[in-house]
Amino acid sequence: MRFRPLTALLLAAALAPAACGASEDDAVFDIAFIGEPGELQEGGLRLSPAGQHLRAATREGLVALSEDGEIVPAIAERWIVADEGSSYIFRLRNSEWRDGGPITGPQVRDRLRRTIERLADTSLGLDLAQVAQVRAMTGRVVEIRLKSPMPDFLHLLAQPEMGLERDGEGTGPLSAAADRETLVLTAEPPSRRGLPESENWREGFRELHARALPPAEAVEAFETGRADLVLNGTIADLPLADIGALSRGTVRLDAALGLFGLEVRNEDGFLASVANREAVAMAIDRSTLMQPFNVGGWAQTTRIVAPGLPDDAGAVGERWQDMTIEQRQAIAAGRVADWERATGEDLVLNIHLPPGPGSDRLFSRIALGLAAAGIAARRSDRLRTSDLALKDRLARYAGARWYLNQFHCLLAQGPCSEEADELVRQSLSVADPARKAALLAEAERALTDANVYIPLGAPIRWSLVRGGVTGFEENRWSVHPLFPLAQRGI
Repeated sequence: MRFRPLTALLLAAALAPAACGASEDDAVFDIAFIGEPGELQEGGLRLSPAGQHLRAATREGLVALSEDGEIVPAIAERWIVADEGSSYIFRLRNSEWRDGGPITGPQVRDRLRRTIERLADTSLGLDLAQVAQVRAMTGRVVEIRLKSPMPDFLHLLAQPEMGLERDGEGTGPLSAAADRETLVLTAEPPSRRGLPESENWREGFRELHARALPPAEAVEAFETGRADLVLNGTIADLPLADIGALSRGTVRLDAALGLFGLEVRNEDGFLASVANREAVAMAIDRSTLMQPFNVGGWAQTTRIVAPGLPDDAGAVGERWQDMTIEQRQAIAAGRVADWERATGEDLVLNIHLPPGPGSDRLFSRIALGLAAAGIAARRSDRLRTSDLALKDRLARYAGARWYLNQFHCLLAQGPCSEEADELVRQSLSVADPARKAALLAEAERALTDANVYIPLGAPIRWSLVRGGVTGFEENRWSVHPLFPLAQRGI
């Protein structure tokens, strides 16, 4: 066992000298998040992507994510993993709260316990059910014990919701002040973050000006030079990024992990039957869904859990591999015809997708496949009254349990599988990796058999990045921390 050292990245950032010849233009870096204006200053624990980025920038937790998606120290300067992966022991930096008071082990313990308790009825809370105990060992050492080893546990601790605060104020590394609809973010002093002081440290950083804008306005801001970076692009607005040769930068796509498919929201009528829900899944031609978008290398799948994860035992495979799409659509058409004869109704399914030109294209492709099976699809702008709804969500960590927890009966979003939930619960206390993977595979099979979700493939996330920008990297979490962007290029 050994303590993991404070990375050179954070130390170098704290001590960074002024860039040689840094221009006045480099004093401010403008970021446009695709979203609603109020999302940047969200409170609570249910955050939009813009809110998550701002929370992570202004309220550090024990660890954080770097620009390339790797775990780096934050409030904890180093840590060890003990007891065969069931114990994480963190040594805190000499960090301070905004009022100058020291951040202590008991304070961190109490805030972590409170956060875990508040998250209990959310999908993130289900992931944190792996935690058995949080305790302060000394004034600067905190231990988190798990019910069983979890290789990706640090990624859970790096989530924005796990950031620490006192009296509504966070711990940096950036502080934020509102200027109308813009948030101005500035770097906190190294001494407050438990790092060595440097006389000219401010010269190594620039202000970040962050705004949340509707998709078309965000792209226009980039085109006209009023934004250096656009974040949080999704499939719904991807066509807006297809603006030909970009003179100011490039479109960057993350090979993201997560869920991208149709969630069953209504258990009545045709969708009351598991076999009928399967018919809908069979009818969609996944191989053509991305053709209108010019996206190469997109990973389509019929599985709920992304294939190839570290805890994927390979026991669950892709569905209907021995059938052509025409054969699948013929089987689905037979089930539709049987239902229509029995009920005397024409089958129409209401499908909810977020607004945007990309959603228009995606809906057209989905509707085309369903029509081949005799299913009429109608676009719905109301989530609560839809039969199916697009579920487009980024994974928090690379584990099967994250995917399965998104459909837990506790969340009450539509049909679910209590059998799958119980198998996931049993896996929490299993130490043997092979046995744990087997339980999670059983849970995936149970959830698949229930046909509560129609997987399509991997989620799409894109950004617009000005040429020459440093501090931005594509990564599989599609998380782009703001602190590295605040550092001046050299």
